[in-house]
Amino acid sequence: MKNVFDELKERGLIAQMTHEEEIKKLLSEEKITFYIGFDPTADSLHIGHFMQLVVMRHMQNAGHRPIILLGGGTTMVGDPTGKTDMRPMITKETIQYNADRFKEQMSKFIDFSDGKAIMVNNADWLLDLNYVDFLREVGVHFSVNRMLSAECFKTRMERGLSFLEFNYMLMQSYDFYKLNKDYGCIMEFGGDDQWSNIIGGIELIRRKESKEAYGMTFTLLTTSEGKKMGKTEKGALWLDPEKVTPYEFYQYWRNVDDKDVIRLLKLVTFVPMSEIAEYEKLEGQELNRVKERLAYEVTKMVHGEEEAEKANAAAKAVFGAGADDSNMPTFELSRDQLGLNIVDLLAVSNLAPSKGEGRRLVQQGGISIDGNKVDDISYVIDESIFADGKIVVKKGKKVFLKIVLA
Repeated sequence: MKNVFDELKERGLIAQMTHEEEIKKLLSEEKITFYIGFDPTADSLHIGHFMQLVVMRHMQNAGHRPIILLGGGTTMVGDPTGKTDMRPMITKETIQYNADRFKEQMSKFIDFSDGKAIMVNNADWLLDLNYVDFLREVGVHFSVNRMLSAECFKTRMERGLSFLEFNYMLMQSYDFYKLNKDYGCIMEFGGDDQWSNIIGGIELIRRKESKEAYGMTFTLLTTSEGKKMGKTEKGALWLDPEKVTPYEFYQYWRNVDDKDVIRLLKLVTFVPMSEIAEYEKLEGQELNRVKERLAYEVTKMVHGEEEAEKANAAAKAVFGAGADDSNMPTFELSRDQLGLNIVDLLAVSNLAPSKGEGRRLVQQGGISIDGNKVDDISYVIDESIFADGKIVVKKGKKVFLKIVLA
């Protein structure tokens, strides 16, 4: 029987690990406690966090116990990894609010019943530490030369690395040590950009406890060209439906590149590999069916089956004739607004952030109404174009908006 290690590897989720043979044996023969840390720097999880939750669920489904570590303490400092400038300072109150929102969202993905998973906050131990004691007990085990060679610090040396951020690696390493002592946690997971921080924790446990601990990083969500995924026109691809509607979320996945769809199906869904193998045989227009499956599965996990069905129906109203468009994003246009030109319409409906951008979209052929391209910026929106009191405006290849005459 395939164990979870083989599953993660076959799906392409594993980027690096510390002891491959030992980890494979552990995950096959024992039930371990592992952790993933989440710094609540915003009031919603985004798609990068979702990748981590997918890995966590794979592990939990195989009988292993996850610890979700909320970084109420580490967020006070800020992780320099992947940043060209220092993160803005966040108040304790905001961090606590964000952490509460994270808890709410994570409960959709991870089963916390009967001790199957644990959620803790590193503010409980980091905020009360005596700094001098911390330096003597933890700092003594870290070589500055070695820390400066870590990728997370190297990329910041030219722009300037604050001493505040320099402490982050020690704090994350201490988290692993603390969870190892208190909960028997022997493995840390994280994005591939967390490799240096994970190694720091493993080394600290080895030096202070003479115990072996393990680390594994998983693939960052990128396109086939290596571009980081998860960005929309509005910013990050948030899991909060108030920030990104279930329809917009669905459309993001429905419109991925042909070259990415199979790999993403492996990475972010639980569709069996045997089914994905059949999808791999498809090409051209047939891949649209695979994109629909990808979009449906991810939307169902994040927003629930009902919202996934609605988003699917709305998408079919756009891509297929005669389908129900009742779930498509809608903007109401009052009769007083009739007579606007197309540029004004794009601005008032928020399809374009400004009239200048709207003008550019029209002139470059990026706008159509009910399937007909509009390339004249003086095109007038009057009652005659509203069949059954509605029109569908398409921006580019991915954005659709139903405009209803109120």
